[in-house]
Amino acid sequence: MMPAEVVYRARAYDTPDDPFDPATAAPGFRYDDDLGLAVSDDGVIVARGPYASVAAAHPDAPVLDLRSGLLLPGLVDTHVHFPQVRVIGALGMPLLEWLERCALPEEVHLGSPDYAATIAEEFVASLIAAGTTTSLVFGSHFAPAVDLLLAEAERYGLRVTSGLVVSDRILPEPLLTTPDRAYAEALWLAERWHGRGRIRYAVTPRFALSASDPVLAACAAVLGEVGGSLFTTHVNENSAEVATVAGQFPHRDHYVDTYDHHGLLGPLSVLAHDVHPTDAELGVMAARATSVAWCPTSNSALGSGIFPLRRHLAAGVRVALGSDVGAGTGFSVFKEGLQAYFLQHLQGAEGVALGAGHLLHLSTAAGAAALGLGDTVGDLSEGKQFDAVLLRPPPGTALDLGLRHADSPESALGKVFALAGDADVAEVWVGGDQVASGGFVRPVTPRATAARRRPAG
Repeated sequence: MMPAEVVYRARAYDTPDDPFDPATAAPGFRYDDDLGLAVSDDGVIVARGPYASVAAAHPDAPVLDLRSGLLLPGLVDTHVHFPQVRVIGALGMPLLEWLERCALPEEVHLGSPDYAATIAEEFVASLIAAGTTTSLVFGSHFAPAVDLLLAEAERYGLRVTSGLVVSDRILPEPLLTTPDRAYAEALWLAERWHGRGRIRYAVTPRFALSASDPVLAACAAVLGEVGGSLFTTHVNENSAEVATVAGQFPHRDHYVDTYDHHGLLGPLSVLAHDVHPTDAELGVMAARATSVAWCPTSNSALGSGIFPLRRHLAAGVRVALGSDVGAGTGFSVFKEGLQAYFLQHLQGAEGVALGAGHLLHLSTAAGAAALGLGDTVGDLSEGKQFDAVLLRPPPGTALDLGLRHADSPESALGKVFALAGDADVAEVWVGGDQVASGGFVRPVTPRATAARRRPAG
């Protein structure tokens, strides 16, 4: 048995089995009232079981008692924009107007390395504050800005996948590139970062609306050269966008085909939004094992539409949650889960009745699977990395009151999604490294150069 560096004692939830699978028993989540998790020096959960048994098997390991809060797997955000931190909360505009008035002018500012460095600090701190340990990040159109983002993510040990955003039309001139430059800058970033610690590279055309066939072909070339890289972009978010793309690509079968034609879709591809898919498009995504990042608050704020979850599930398309900062209304994946619940509930028979287990799964294990990390993170099973979030609401808050009076584990987990926010995230671990404690974030010492710090008590 591998020795443990520490044993965590906790009340814990996770979803090792998919609650959307009819074979998964109700309530669709795993709950342990007095769980023991033995974690090794390299951040791996080496034993899981009743606390008394785990502690007895690892008598020399210090015990960290977390039972004053609730322990969950680290949250996974499958679609979040690095350059848009400062434009969160701009309401009342559809997608294309919001891009023109809010997002794109702010993204131009990241051409300044000093400004980009400040945004990177704000962005990474916001992820940690929200309990997001793993994310697929829409980067910047400027390679130096992406470099700064990844350096900041590495400094805190987050699992971040990101890349250079590329476009060659429609957008403001400073955000445009050429196919050759897009290819060269992407390879430069991938060579520096892909597979370095917990960082991976994502090939990222903004969307077909702003990326011509030559740029998409350049993206395909990068994807082919950088083994294990991901692909991400937008699709079918807004009706006007969908109609414009159809006019730009009359030789393609549909919006999804603008990407599939270049071989960009596969199991490590994540398409954001997909509010308005055709059945044919869902069939292509299912055949390619491509995932969709569902962004409920953004879809509501921009009036894009209600995500057709039932159609995606029926077609066999994998779905996970994304915050879509800054069109979304914050970094909290809990908030996305709550909005997802509301919108499906409003659809009646056309929606999917979501329980607490579904929301936890969409926020953790589903996202890990979409990003190709299902064997590494997403739940608190033996063999997984210890990525975790401890919720400990301040006394007297709505969540504190709700949890103290919850009458079942399912009721308590439901209240987490109904009421939790950043202030309730007390501790955050990534791969056994504690990156937040008591509301304070702290850099981690890279394992390659020094032994890992022990968790704070």
